[in-house]
Amino acid sequence: MLSKSMTQLLNKQINLEFYSSNLYLQMRSWCDANSLVGCARFLQQHADEEIQHMHRLFNYVNEAGSMALIGAIDEPKSDFKNIQEVFKITYKHECLITKEINKLVKAASEEADFSTFNFLQWYVAEQHEEEHLFNSIIDIIKMIGIEGKGLYFIDKEIGAIADKRAIE
Repeated sequence: MLSKSMTQLLNKQINLEFYSSNLYLQMRSWCDANSLVGCARFLQQHADEEIQHMHRLFNYVNEAGSMALIGAIDEPKSDFKNIQEVFKITYKHECLITKEINKLVKAASEEADFSTFNFLQWYVAEQHEEEHLFNSIIDIIKMIGIEGKGLYFIDKEIGAIADKRAIE
């Protein structure tokens, strides 16, 4: 059984994952409105992935004898200057998620809750991958540039990343 404090922390993370999904879904809508279909496809995949992360936590809390709770979530930003801002925000957000996962891991360790500690290791590895991925996308955008035909090539590159991830 999870402690009350661990349950609260995990429920907070459930809601943060839910917010992440909504953020990426909103960004997808912005990309659709700006004819960036490859970027939209990539962000839709990420929105779906964040829901899976939420469900994984939700199920764990319930299986561990506690009750998962869905709380209110903030409305995500919906207007962006350009695609570079979209991906800078995603990278910053993934860094925040990493920080929160690390807090959970630390709390589980301090409570000697080794089941939760072990469960969270998947999230630790996932966050390493996420930060690397979004940082790489920012590098691609910087390299190509958003002026002129740059948006076209950025959209193609990010669409190719989405296609590759869909196959994996």
